Amino acid sequence: MTTHTLNQPKLKIEPGAVYSRQEAAEALGISLSTLKRLIKKGHLQASKPNGMRRVFITGESIIAMLSQTSLEQIA
Repeated sequence: MTTHTLNQPKLKIEPGAVYSRQEAAEALGISLSTLKRLIKKGHLQASKPNGMRRVFITGESIIAMLSQTSLEQIA
C-alpha cells in the first residue's frame, strides 16, 4: 500500500488506465470510504467481474464523474 505525504504528488488519472479502489481514492485525494460511497450512489462507475473480489475503475469513469459534477455557487 502506498502512503502519500504532503510533498508527494497524487496519482495522475490516465483515460486508458484501470485503477483499484485504493488507487482511485489516492488519485482523487479522498478516503476509501468516500470512494465506496461515490460508487454505491452511482456517481462513479466501477466494474466487478463475476467470481472476483477485485473492483476495477477506469480513468474514463473518474474523468466523467469529475466533468459531470459542479460546485454550486456559494453566496
